[in-house]
Amino acid sequence: MRVRPTRVRRLRARKAMGNAVLVGAIVAAGAGYVAVQKTITLVVDEGRPETVRTMTASVGELLSTEGIALGYGDLVTPPASTALADGMTVSVNRGWLTGTVIGPAEVGVWVMEGATAPHLMLATRDVEDWFSAGDQVGPTQAVTAVVVVKGKDHDVVTNAATVRELLSAMGIEPDRDDRVLPSPSSPLKPGATVRFDAIEILTREVRVPIPHTTYTEYSDELDPGQVRVVRPGVDGLMLEMQRVKIVNGKVVARSILSRRVVTEAIAARRIMGRENPSPGTQVGEASWYSFAPGNGFTAAHPWLPFGTVVTVKNLANGRTVQVVINDRGPFGGRVIDLSSEAFAQIAPLGQGVCQVRLTW
Repeated sequence: MRVRPTRVRRLRARKAMGNAVLVGAIVAAGAGYVAVQKTITLVVDEGRPETVRTMTASVGELLSTEGIALGYGDLVTPPASTALADGMTVSVNRGWLTGTVIGPAEVGVWVMEGATAPHLMLATRDVEDWFSAGDQVGPTQAVTAVVVVKGKDHDVVTNAATVRELLSAMGIEPDRDDRVLPSPSSPLKPGATVRFDAIEILTREVRVPIPHTTYTEYSDELDPGQVRVVRPGVDGLMLEMQRVKIVNGKVVARSILSRRVVTEAIAARRIMGRENPSPGTQVGEASWYSFAPGNGFTAAHPWLPFGTVVTVKNLANGRTVQVVINDRGPFGGRVIDLSSEAFAQIAPLGQGVCQVRLTW
């Protein structure tokens, strides 16, 4: 039986339509694939940019697909939660943050020193941008500061809220003697300058030599200018307990807590011949003591005979006083101990010691 031409034409039309639908579906699928695939520029540790084709939806998925594992201190720009867009550049910088985890809430505090300009921009950028949130969510807590540690300046970027958190993140734990300005509890303000000085207070025992003095007797039995040493001098030794203040490794102050004479100095004695004999003289330090025996203008001397009249002249102001030797001493390197009445004639008692010349 012959098929009528009209039916053949209908069958052919249906077949052609089916083929068109199939081709359209294939084309649509290909177009969808092209639309989902993105071309991303990936930069790791400021190395050479690499072009990556990916169908992942976010920065984090891209890094996972590329086998890039992130650790503490790594910086990803834009953030890992950001949705990928065709033509985007993703940057990964490893270990550019240093810090510690502190506080009861386990809040991470970091500090970056010597950051380059791009890092500063990244550290202080908004928490999210239009890639991930559609609108800016809010500013980061990162601030810049100058930290002067033991006299050395450090330019830093940090998210620390207080001076104490900043120093802790830098590995600095001040003790009660150290100096921190402003105080550790102070809020950390943008552009602030923080100073840390390491201070030590120590007690040291110091051996201090006591120089011996020399006294001279003149005699006409020797030729003019001839010197005969009767007894050589011997230096003494004194122990001092000192309080020492050390700032940043340098001694800045000392104070004496106590003194103890271990070995007394022995004065040297010599005889000098002169053409015209003159009275004996001696130059050295004079002190005074309140328990001198007797009353009035008296003094103690290591070896002059009791009853010797000595003229004592203060070399600083020229004042003089005459005293009578009636006691022995001093034995710490000084040449004479005056009664308080005698010392007051040549210097204030509060001065304690003065440089004098003795003649007798």
